[in-house]
Amino acid sequence: MRTVHVSAASKEYDVLIGIDAVRSLGAEAKKLCPKALKALVVSETNVAPLYLDTVNDQLEGAGFEVTDYVFGAGEQNKNITEIAGMWNKMAEAGFTRTDIVIGLGGGVTTDMAGFAASTFLRGISVIQIPTSLLAMVDASVGGKTGIDIPMGKNQVGAFWQPTLVLEDISFLRTLPDDVFTEGMGEVTKHAFIMDLDLFDKLEKANGSIRVDEELLEEIVYMNVSDKASVVGEDENDNGRRQTLNFGHTVGHVIERDSGFTKPHGICVAKGMGIIMDACVRAGTLSAEDAEKMKDLLRLYKLPVSDEITPEVIVEGAMNDKKKRGDTLSVILVNKIGSAEIKKMTKEEFLEFLSV
Repeated sequence: MRTVHVSAASKEYDVLIGIDAVRSLGAEAKKLCPKALKALVVSETNVAPLYLDTVNDQLEGAGFEVTDYVFGAGEQNKNITEIAGMWNKMAEAGFTRTDIVIGLGGGVTTDMAGFAASTFLRGISVIQIPTSLLAMVDASVGGKTGIDIPMGKNQVGAFWQPTLVLEDISFLRTLPDDVFTEGMGEVTKHAFIMDLDLFDKLEKANGSIRVDEELLEEIVYMNVSDKASVVGEDENDNGRRQTLNFGHTVGHVIERDSGFTKPHGICVAKGMGIIMDACVRAGTLSAEDAEKMKDLLRLYKLPVSDEITPEVIVEGAMNDKKKRGDTLSVILVNKIGSAEIKKMTKEEFLEFLSV
């Protein structure tokens, strides 16, 4: 079992990574939340049939009274109606401030479980158990929670750090290939913005990290370590943490305009490719480095472009939560392993994308 310690300003906690990590859930939950009597397990219809019984058995074996909330899988269900359902479940079961929420699923689930926990009784503990690659390397770590509204992704939410994150690598065995590929959008992003060693390891793996669970565990560990270092420095996304949004400013618009039917990681990959091309045209990124990054995306079966126009990107981005006043924080990579935050007005961003 590998451990990454997250030292956020508001809370410190561990991310435990390994094969069969879920078997430690009961003991860890009891140790970290000794006054908790009840647990709400939030999951979705793809994941619950696979792992809900295992998680419930762990919690019940540790003496918790367990309630489940299972919603329909998919980004389209990441909304306030489902959050209200979670609140009602907890209220009906008589939850108090010492009880806990467990998020069991991918990024949609961990975002929603965290948001429900952050708002019920003004905040109760949440333990995240990510089951997708994307959720393991990104969504479950760092305390960003939220839901979507028609105007954009994650427009409503809160920073609410978990009490524990349990990452069971064996859960990735049942992940469909396309969902695993989606997660590689966030894995490659970390390599591009801050981790040359990760970039080199992904290149040498030649697209085959899934077949080697020891290597996969190491890749997950490297990603979580990268994210933990950023969260520890900038919990509330006012500085360095914004670099984690590389590809997201564009990707969120693509995702929103698809009615949230296009996978997040795929949209991020497209967004990264579009920003790379703009950086090359602006002369801030070498064509050689851009091609190396695109080759890595292609190696892991990710797209590098989209037909979206600069005008549509800019209009969509001006509704993004990364906007500050009349400027937008655009994340650029001017060499592999190093990211820059560039403040742009609407007009400057349009020019940057259109040159």
